[in-house]
Amino acid sequence: MEFGLMTFADAAPETVPGKGINAHQRIQDLLEEIKLADELGIDVFGIGEHHRPDYAVSSPTTVLAAAAAITKNIKLTSAVTVLSSEDPVRVYQQFATVDAISSGRAEIMAGRGSFIESFPLFGFDLNDYDQLFEEKLDLLLQINRSEKVNWSGKLRAPIHGLGVYPRALNGEIPVWLAAGGTPASAVRAAKLHLPLMLAIIGGMPRQFTPFIDLYKKSALENGVKPEDLQVGINNHMFIGENGEKAADDFFPYYAQMMDRVGRSRGWQPMSRDQFEYMRTPEGSLMVGSVEQVVEKILYEHRLFGFTRFFAQASLGFVPHEMTMKSIELFATKVIPEVKRRLEIEN
Repeated sequence: MEFGLMTFADAAPETVPGKGINAHQRIQDLLEEIKLADELGIDVFGIGEHHRPDYAVSSPTTVLAAAAAITKNIKLTSAVTVLSSEDPVRVYQQFATVDAISSGRAEIMAGRGSFIESFPLFGFDLNDYDQLFEEKLDLLLQINRSEKVNWSGKLRAPIHGLGVYPRALNGEIPVWLAAGGTPASAVRAAKLHLPLMLAIIGGMPRQFTPFIDLYKKSALENGVKPEDLQVGINNHMFIGENGEKAADDFFPYYAQMMDRVGRSRGWQPMSRDQFEYMRTPEGSLMVGSVEQVVEKILYEHRLFGFTRFFAQASLGFVPHEMTMKSIELFATKVIPEVKRRLEIEN
């Protein structure tokens, strides 16, 4: 099983018009987080793509390339690439370049994204939301499989026998499909033999067991071998030496982040009671002590049998020092204990 970290690189909107002061600091901090994760032996680091004033990264591959130059072992992936509003040729070329810089450590996590700002920004029609993703995913996978491409669709110009360069170092770049829990996404990933990443950012994880079961069943029916099944789970996480102090320290930042996102989606402001409900042993929020987080990862592993666990452990406007300490505890305390306990259970 692999353990990873991911972030959307939340950053306070700029206070000086036309300047990128806050984004600059956030990206510098982010590179320190990735370097620490690599030094501590974490398997993979993912960076999200957004086009909003409250997130610092609109080009994950640029940051991943910078990270590739200062790390040695950690896999580097998007989380996610908003494929519907990207050009698959450029996506492949950019990740193949990251792959070259990192000596074969690049991955792509493709998804539709949780925001829609990129559609008007790049001139796409939201009425084509589903078809854009289907066509572009098909093209990306063809490019990944073959140096020369013959492809045609309805929403992009065709490609007739053209090569796409550079190529990935070790053949194909690993491509994961990110999903939010819709059955169609599970079936799509299964039919395409793609690993599936599910984000659980609210509610009770057990409600997603039918979704994961559907993916595994569909994958096996479509020729995926049981030993080749790959499932990833992503949760919000913050770890402290003392569980209650960690919750007290983290809650203001977490509530601010959830309320910021929720205002455009009609969510009620987050209360401390809701926060604590999500922190219960069967809840989705992994905030607390090392032992509390270990127990919750093991609980979800029993539910889903995942092969990759992603902690969104750098989120909101949490101070950099707090994030670095949480990452250190995840790498040095949580991961070894989860592995030890899983060996005993198996």
